[in-house]
Amino acid sequence: MGARPLPRRPDGFGEIEPTPPELVNRALPTKDLLPPPAGDRYASTIGAVPADVLARSTWQAACPVKATDLRYLTMSFWGFDDRAHTGEMLVNAKAAAGITQVFGRLFAARFPLEEMRVTSPAELTAPPTGDGNSTSAFVCRPARGQTSWSAHAYGLAVDVNPFCNPYTQGDLVLPELASAYVDRSHRRPGMVLAGDATVRAFAAIGWSWGGSWSSPKDRMHFTGNGH
Repeated sequence: MGARPLPRRPDGFGEIEPTPPELVNRALPTKDLLPPPAGDRYASTIGAVPADVLARSTWQAACPVKATDLRYLTMSFWGFDDRAHTGEMLVNAKAAAGITQVFGRLFAARFPLEEMRVTSPAELTAPPTGDGNSTSAFVCRPARGQTSWSAHAYGLAVDVNPFCNPYTQGDLVLPELASAYVDRSHRRPGMVLAGDATVRAFAAIGWSWGGSWSSPKDRMHFTGNGH
């Protein structure tokens, strides 16, 4: 995964290619970056962002949120391998408690996630491979196709299983190899669907879902500021 760069389109995104057969029903095992939780009970922590975590994140002085206004979360989640894992996430301090509640509800519903980790700077400049599926929140970048800051740059947005819940606008599909998941009538684990447990969990803390937008349709995206 992530080894084959795609040719770039004029807009800078990768060329949209058919989903590889092995990813049409994606259910890859999770690689543990943090020790898994003890037993099958949900566990979460909220704390200041450790210096080493900040250093490997996309935060920089030019970002629209101060480092001190971010929080470092660890949260249990179920993998597609039907095992409990521990993930990490950076979010805005004012959203931290609510986000741990959301993922507690997803854990109780056994909603599967492939991975949950802090986005690195290298990922922002790496050639597109079109196969990413990391659930993440804070990323200091502009909104797609725009110059204004994304809600992610404020730590006020979460993308859930991006490959299973692609972004679409016109002929653009992101991740670029996720076209098989544009058909929402073919229900598979890890997909977010209108009115499901994931949408309800975020709605309970006042966050909205990009999958309800008309264009773009951002099925992975949950936002605390509407963007």
